[in-house]
Amino acid sequence: MSTQKRAYKYRCYPTDEQKQMLARTFGCVRFTYNWALRLKTDAFYKEQTRLYYKDLSSRLTDLKKQDEYAWLNDVSSVPVQQALRHLDKAFITFFEGRGKYPRFKKKRSKQSATYTSNAFTFRHGVLTLAKMQEPLALVWSRPLPEGAVPSSVIVSKDAADRYFVSLLVEEDIAHGPPCETTIGADLGLKSFVALSDGEIVGNPRFFQKDEKKLAKAQRRHAKKHKGSKNREKARHTVARIHARIADRRSDFLHKLSTRLIRENQTICVESLAVKNMVKNRSLSKAISDVGWSQFVTLLEYKADWYGRNLVNIDKWYPSSKRCFDCGHIFESLTLDVRHWTCPECGVHHDRDLNAAKNIRSVGLTVLNACGEAVRPGAVKTTSGKTQRSRKPKK
Repeated sequence: MSTQKRAYKYRCYPTDEQKQMLARTFGCVRFTYNWALRLKTDAFYKEQTRLYYKDLSSRLTDLKKQDEYAWLNDVSSVPVQQALRHLDKAFITFFEGRGKYPRFKKKRSKQSATYTSNAFTFRHGVLTLAKMQEPLALVWSRPLPEGAVPSSVIVSKDAADRYFVSLLVEEDIAHGPPCETTIGADLGLKSFVALSDGEIVGNPRFFQKDEKKLAKAQRRHAKKHKGSKNREKARHTVARIHARIADRRSDFLHKLSTRLIRENQTICVESLAVKNMVKNRSLSKAISDVGWSQFVTLLEYKADWYGRNLVNIDKWYPSSKRCFDCGHIFESLTLDVRHWTCPECGVHHDRDLNAAKNIRSVGLTVLNACGEAVRPGAVKTTSGKTQRSRKPKK
């Protein structure tokens, strides 16, 4: 058993009055975030000073007292205050090198507001937010853990005008039954993943299937007059197509990652620099469509939840070029070559299956610290302590 914070997301159908209150809340949260971001940026570049959360919080209190910004008091103060905390967290992420510089929030993109425990009531499955008289109508697609009490609630609206509620609860998650199965996974474009046991999972190509429909909707949207109702309808159509693509991809990745976590004790994958790979103009669209980063992220936290091992091997390890049978490295292996024969031992290889077997082999070597010849410190595992590979002794 492990105690984890877990978010349960549900579809929400607010009334017209609740939609108006949420719209005002989203607007105040967005304004506060952008206002604070501008203050922090100007203070650093013009005055060479840094503003922190406590400085912005006191300035926000003074701002609310001004008649020009009195409308900030019409909504709950908790989501507005949380916007400053989110900005502070965004800057911490930026300075740690895990994200880009914070950007201004836009009105047409995803909107969200965070309510802490003092800004909502939750009793017997009924959720009521601050400044609202009636509870929100939630679709309980799955039950909450018995006795779970949400510590925070995030209400969001996507570009397709769909409302969602995310409840953050603390849950005791039971580890999966131990098993001896280990597997290597080679991520690709022609097939989404090739497994070392011989299974090949095809690439669904969700974006490619709806690309023509999306292009047609985008052309119609571009021809509409700016500010007109018809343009807003066309924008909504484009957003719904994007949402359909994202939902189908997310559903596919969740189901596949859950199955692999349940069936295997150790999963070995290759670290991919997707940020650099999408710079290839010929493959950028296909790489963005396949969703490698999201898939590895799902494997990471699910492995942590259910007591499994996930090993990431070095991205420079020649998994496709290395013969699994004799270890010979075939130098001239271009992307269009899907099968090749080893010149040393004469074994015929499928490119993806051979890579998956090599990934499994080197991943288990790193996990057991047996000394596979890969770059020191470049391979890590998420099963607890980070384990580094060692070079073999001569």
